[in-house]
Amino acid sequence: MRGLNNRVAIVTGAAGGIGREICRRFLEEGASVIALDVNAESLKQLSLDLKADEARLFSVAVDITDYNKVKDAVDRGFAKYGKIDILINNAGWDVAAPFLKTEPDLWDKIIAINLKGPLNLHKAALPHIIAGGGGKVVNVASDAGRVGSSGESVYSACKGGLIAFSKTMARECARDNVRVNVVCPGPTDTALLRSFVGDGEYGQKIYEGLKRAIPLKRLGQPEDVPGIIAFLASDDANFMTGQVISVSGGLTMNG
Repeated sequence: MRGLNNRVAIVTGAAGGIGREICRRFLEEGASVIALDVNAESLKQLSLDLKADEARLFSVAVDITDYNKVKDAVDRGFAKYGKIDILINNAGWDVAAPFLKTEPDLWDKIIAINLKGPLNLHKAALPHIIAGGGGKVVNVASDAGRVGSSGESVYSACKGGLIAFSKTMARECARDNVRVNVVCPGPTDTALLRSFVGDGEYGQKIYEGLKRAIPLKRLGQPEDVPGIIAFLASDDANFMTGQVISVSGGLTMNG
């Protein structure tokens, strides 16, 4: 991709399945990565797995639902590299259950991670990106936010909200040379998906039903997602903003 070499990218949920592959791709493209994740031990393993030292991969354990901690983590990354060019909001979490079987405490946690977290990152990182002359934001939402998904009611609401927020930020930040786009993975075979469906009969029905419904007849893999993210963060996508792109094996189609 053009224009990723020597860039600095923040990646949230960096130690998860998709996050790990996003970090790997940006490192391969010559960028440096500020890797944010709530799990400090997983971040240590990420550095080992990717064979990246702190000169290229700067890891900070942070709870993205806490704005003050997010701002501190972002500012530490800025102090390390002297700039921030790219923000990738990838962190997410959910539990599979019909809405009427869930409770407000669960809603609050899902909203805090999947919606408030990205808002915190925008607020903390955009001033640095704008001060540096502009850059790219790629928000990882979900096809659940585009078309809905049984058992993911509040998660779907958050991801739909993130899509709408991203389009608004694309309009507000265009004058500052910041492009904001959205990637919506379909069902992807990660630890998050397996914890989401769980061992119960309800979750397993969802899991098997998804595989049958996908035209390409397989679940997505974590390595299926970083390519489009790298493209949207690169100079090859300089005339794209406010767009929503599905990576779902054809499960959802539009246009």
